[in-house]
Amino acid sequence: MPQHTVLGTCHHDCPDSCGWVVTVDDGVAVKLRGNPDHPYSMGQLCPKVNRFLDRVYSPDRILQPLSRVGTKGEGRFEEVSWEEALGQVASRFHQIIDRSGGEAILPWWDAGTQGLIQMSSLDRRLFGALGASELTGSLCGATAGAGFAATTGSGKGSDPSDVQHSNLIILWATNTKLTNRHLWPFIEKARSNGATVVVIDPMRTATAEAADWFIQPLPGTDTALMLAMMHVLIRDGLIDDDYVAQHTTGIEELAQRVAIWPPERAAEVCALDVDDIERLATMYGSSQPAMIRTLIGAEHHENGAMFFRTLACLPTLTGSWRHLGGGLARSTETYADTNVDDSVFDPVGSTNRRKINMNHLGRALTDQSLDPAISALVVWNGNPVVTVPNAELIREGLEREDLFTVVSEQFMTDTARYADVIFPATTQLEQLDVVASWGHMYLGWNEPAIAPLGESVPNTELWRRLSHAMGLTDPELFEDDESLLLSALTGVDTAAIRTDGFVRLDIPDEVLPYASGEFPTPSGKAELFSESLRADGHDPLPAFVPPSESPAAGGPIYESFPLTLLTPKHHVRFLNTSYTHLPSHGPREGAPFVEMCPADAQERSLSSGDPARVWNDRSSLELEVRITDRLRVGVVAVPFGWWSSDHQGRGATANSLTNDTLTDWGGGVAYSDTLVQVARL
Repeated sequence: MPQHTVLGTCHHDCPDSCGWVVTVDDGVAVKLRGNPDHPYSMGQLCPKVNRFLDRVYSPDRILQPLSRVGTKGEGRFEEVSWEEALGQVASRFHQIIDRSGGEAILPWWDAGTQGLIQMSSLDRRLFGALGASELTGSLCGATAGAGFAATTGSGKGSDPSDVQHSNLIILWATNTKLTNRHLWPFIEKARSNGATVVVIDPMRTATAEAADWFIQPLPGTDTALMLAMMHVLIRDGLIDDDYVAQHTTGIEELAQRVAIWPPERAAEVCALDVDDIERLATMYGSSQPAMIRTLIGAEHHENGAMFFRTLACLPTLTGSWRHLGGGLARSTETYADTNVDDSVFDPVGSTNRRKINMNHLGRALTDQSLDPAISALVVWNGNPVVTVPNAELIREGLEREDLFTVVSEQFMTDTARYADVIFPATTQLEQLDVVASWGHMYLGWNEPAIAPLGESVPNTELWRRLSHAMGLTDPELFEDDESLLLSALTGVDTAAIRTDGFVRLDIPDEVLPYASGEFPTPSGKAELFSESLRADGHDPLPAFVPPSESPAAGGPIYESFPLTLLTPKHHVRFLNTSYTHLPSHGPREGAPFVEMCPADAQERSLSSGDPARVWNDRSSLELEVRITDRLRVGVVAVPFGWWSSDHQGRGATANSLTNDTLTDWGGGVAYSDTLVQVARL
């Protein structure tokens, strides 16, 4: 076939969901570049995806089914046929179901691809038919959405790209230049028109360096800062009285709550200057349009939902929702519901299956009181040994000889090394899908650019083959990919999206979800005081409660481990675990390290380059020290993303240390409420 181009969409767990163009010559992808016609990414890709063909054609890709021949975790496998691999899995599943029932099987998946059908579609029907345990919770997103909705009634916020119309931009707990890079040109457009950019973050990031003003509270104290801001707004008459009177409930109760949170109190909790809190609140209350932009980082605290519930009160008090370029922008995923209905993939009649939170995988695999115990684990679209907190407990569970583990993967990840059977998975260049963004208002089409390499298959084909091997016959288990997509898309011009590679969601050009005060809450108004939260046992008002694992909570754990650990996305060439193993990505970022301020290093007689032990009661790492002015006293950082093979010692990773306490509501997890100690090796 002569050289031609194919339009696609990046599938990574990133808000930008960039459009791309693949050049194919005689069945081989020879070039991949950003789609210049895409209205959000505008032809630009990030450094890791610019080299995506290195991933597709890597000599280390898994391209045929594998069966374990070594010990668990050793990573020794032999190639087998699809028939043999499927036979192994079907035989073991039947044995497990006959002995213990379907709930002894646990499917575990995440957002390794955010595609509509390749992330999760036919798997729901298959595991529903088997009566398997059902995965719940969320590593990212659900807590933020639940907290936000407690005030507004839905997950809908401002369109992030409308930040170009803002006069004041507050980037709160988000490293935009690194993790949401295609939004930055919209921010710069606003700044060229006179907008001020404020960054609030516990770490001096690349985004903080580019801001007009950087505010650095201690980790996990942001809600106290918000309460003090509301104190000033109400005290100084900076709220929109008309908007509040017409469209909110609970202003009197909120005023009483924030009355006990003057800037002086918050300054002590957050380790900030009182004058900075006063200035921030006054600036916010006096500037229109003012947009707050946040993403998911702040939800990774024990009280993560309360962060978003409280943050949503700020634009409500000032009436900022009225203005284009105002309000609060977080995930846009809820808007995709206008044109996407993935509930069509749900199985019928399987709602009473046992629920297991994905953040507690290690607990589920090692809990001997579970009845039935987990006897089989199926993993796809994720690498939980590296990405899930309290990861050493997961490793312990995966080492069980009586656990049968199946993994669909492209590479021999830390998790795949513990598999009994591995199925080869395609990349985005080899599969059909549609990608709904959580950072902009466009759906992206992804046409397969090349045929699947080796014997790799899309996830959907794996589920069809496994259903057949299990002897299942329901036609819904064998629906083809195009039919799946068309069944889930509503009101989408499929000819246009295939031709252009993208289509705007069927929403107004100007996104002002609460300008008229139409909040889909039980009261029909923004709930500054929430009866629903009170009924569920939560504080009905915004509140600051220090996490149980934090310096503010004190106690024996703080005495042993006095440093707060952050595990940020730090690297330009890999932001998650999908690229660290590739020569053009991970090695160019160096080796894992621990970052700390000069005072904390001096107290421990540490200098840059020294080997150090970073540990708590969960695990221990051996890392090189980097001394920096990016962190406050009492805070250290170990960037996330490297695999066990990149670490010294026994191969633990950053998430071997992190906290797996669930969030206040929303089913998330408190990665960032983690305490450690650091000492010279």
